[in-house]
Amino acid sequence: MRLIYIHQYFLKPEEGGAVRSYHLAKGMVDAGMEVEMVTAHSENTYDYKVIDGIKVHYLPVSYDNKFGFIKRTYAFLKFVRMAKKLLMKLKRPDLLYISSTPLTTGLIGLWAKEKLALPYVFEVRDLWPEAPIQVGAVKNPLLKRMLYGLEKRIYDQALKVVTLSPGIRTYVENCSPNVSTSLIPNFSDVNFFQPSKAKSSKILDGLNWKAKNLSISYTGAIGEVNAVQELLFLAKEAQNQGKEWQFAIKGKGKKLQELKGLASKLQLKNLQFLPFGDKSSVRDLLSVTDLAFISFDHLPVLQTNSPNKFFDALAMGNGILINHEGWVWDLTKSNHLGILYDVKQVKETICRLEILAEDETVLKAMKQRSRNLAMLHFSKEMAISKLLFTLDPKRFPRPVIDEVYMLTA
Repeated sequence: MRLIYIHQYFLKPEEGGAVRSYHLAKGMVDAGMEVEMVTAHSENTYDYKVIDGIKVHYLPVSYDNKFGFIKRTYAFLKFVRMAKKLLMKLKRPDLLYISSTPLTTGLIGLWAKEKLALPYVFEVRDLWPEAPIQVGAVKNPLLKRMLYGLEKRIYDQALKVVTLSPGIRTYVENCSPNVSTSLIPNFSDVNFFQPSKAKSSKILDGLNWKAKNLSISYTGAIGEVNAVQELLFLAKEAQNQGKEWQFAIKGKGKKLQELKGLASKLQLKNLQFLPFGDKSSVRDLLSVTDLAFISFDHLPVLQTNSPNKFFDALAMGNGILINHEGWVWDLTKSNHLGILYDVKQVKETICRLEILAEDETVLKAMKQRSRNLAMLHFSKEMAISKLLFTLDPKRFPRPVIDEVYMLTA
């Protein structure tokens, strides 16, 4: 099979960030498929590279999550326009695999199906336009109707739709009842993220933690919807109570400087900010972390997300501290992986964390359950095998995967 994979934000592991598309594309290549990736970069010219067998076309479309709505929209539509031109020049594929966000990548699929008679599989990573509408970025009633209409057309015209969480799958099936859907969440790279046999007190990127003290860290985006500030309020209460607990934040985003300002205002001595880095640096931090903080703003649509940081934490065998309900909390709760943190009841969370801080056996068992869940149900290899079956069921066998464990939202 020859496949063109379209993802505006393709990243290599050494670049950090979300690398789902890299691993899935490499899995396809390893299975014998010919894969070309169409993506974007902030350079001024087109570039072409072969990365681990993936033929990657970089289109010159600058993007930053600090962009405002109009500038983002321009970047999205520019990518669509340039991707169409590129597709006209490339050798005809058997199939397009198109990943959102943004939803506008679906315009490429609609165009390719109509003009080139190319079928496409559409991957829904986040719910658009539902997410920007709930966040308040899209307010115009006419624009909302247009975006909802576009969304339905994209799903209806797709050969299949790949969803990343049970909530997203339910939403898509309600929107387009006749669509064929697959559930392939984000995954854990259980070979790359290997739990440390013992916590190290080594200095890590300027981090000097004591192995005996409870440690909590956040890794990932620091944007409008990530609610990372809630970790600062927990750190403040722990500091007020004289807890020798350790907190760290490693990431980047438009809210980073504001977050640092809040930390300074709260006079936090138990929290450190670490520079954004690649997956290796994330692994280093998680290797000395007891609990990973998984957070989003408190909007219903965000409860359907499939955060990479959660699956990285599972692979590393971290306990989970989560600030929102939804399918990720249901997984955490049903498998006894961690604690739900309500920012309105910070002292109650402190009490729950005290149990883990004071009883190493309880914490150790929790962390082992995280690692076990990653290996049993969320490994990278399982995700790849399920995608291969979705794309070419005649060639690739149906994976033996029990989905009951994740059909919780």
